[in-house]
Amino acid sequence: MADDRRDLAWLRQALQTAISLEHATMPLYLAAMFSLRVQSFTAYNFVRSVVMEEMIHMAIACNMLAAIGGRPQIATLHHGFPSQGLPGGVEPDLRARLARLSPAQLEVFMRIEVPDFLLSPEHQDESYPTIGDLYDAIGLAIDENADDVRQAMRETAANPDRANQVGDNIGFTTIVYQEGTDPVPLLRAGISEILEQGEGSRSRTLHTGPTSQNEESHYCKFAELHYGRAFQSPESDIALTRETESQFFEGYPIPFPGTVNTMAVPADGYAALLAHDANADAARRALDTFDTRYSQMMKSLDAVWNGPAAKSWPTLGEAVGLMTGLRVPACFGVMVAQIPADAIARLPELYPDEYADIAALTDLDQPVFYGPRFLNLNV
Repeated sequence: MADDRRDLAWLRQALQTAISLEHATMPLYLAAMFSLRVQSFTAYNFVRSVVMEEMIHMAIACNMLAAIGGRPQIATLHHGFPSQGLPGGVEPDLRARLARLSPAQLEVFMRIEVPDFLLSPEHQDESYPTIGDLYDAIGLAIDENADDVRQAMRETAANPDRANQVGDNIGFTTIVYQEGTDPVPLLRAGISEILEQGEGSRSRTLHTGPTSQNEESHYCKFAELHYGRAFQSPESDIALTRETESQFFEGYPIPFPGTVNTMAVPADGYAALLAHDANADAARRALDTFDTRYSQMMKSLDAVWNGPAAKSWPTLGEAVGLMTGLRVPACFGVMVAQIPADAIARLPELYPDEYADIAALTDLDQPVFYGPRFLNLNV
């Protein structure tokens, strides 16, 4: 995102970018979660909790945008994987691809959620080297345009055609202008919640504040799976740094979970591979069924903020139900479709530019299965 004029228009654009960014993480995490052979236990609970909080963060960004007169655009969001970086120019070094849960994919997830104080020096000169840097820029724009923000919120509150404010008891609230009360702290509180849950509190820890019951940050949860050990502060008085990080993950063991060996999704959504699969029709039906239901979820989420206000709450329930329900077409449709060994043998020929990435995220010496593509058919 351009930084030259951070006015109210920039702020609205930045919040829409934040919505796109939060959404972009969800297919990555869901693809890994669905690959778990047992949809329970520690790894599943960690990843699922992160997915739910990413949805909360997207909802907070939607409420913030709606509060200052914008309309969240969700139905047609489609980041497109594999990708270089995240929406808005965030983490441009990141190479992200839909894949099963693996040590290599956990490193990608940790890069996504990394806090500034654990960021590798080689990335520190990027415009937005972390998600937190984008939200810091948004927070600064709110402060610098505080009077315009207050006026926009006042006008929005008086506009009957405004986008909806959506509240829930799963961790996010509405942001509503009230005469006589400064609304700017409400926007700031939304940013703080997103940053603490995703990256840990600003006190250089990997846990949130008391508002979120001091739970592990997203980075911490992924790091526990990566190190195979629970977080535990060392007995010695040492600071948490990139060099000492591993010493903070020497708690009880967390064995790595079994996964379905799904093939990392290529840029063409398996099109070249399907052309060499004798059972392509069945695999294609399963893939299309998943994409259709995923697209329905995106439409429902859009209607939560942009549909009739009286139907906002039940529509949110429908959208959450659709997201939860994606597990069935993923685990019992797409991921039971095995890719023929002769087609796997042709991967270097079919995907010469992507083969190295695919091989790093897929065990090509074992039976390989399709994975969900998360194609948004509304686009």
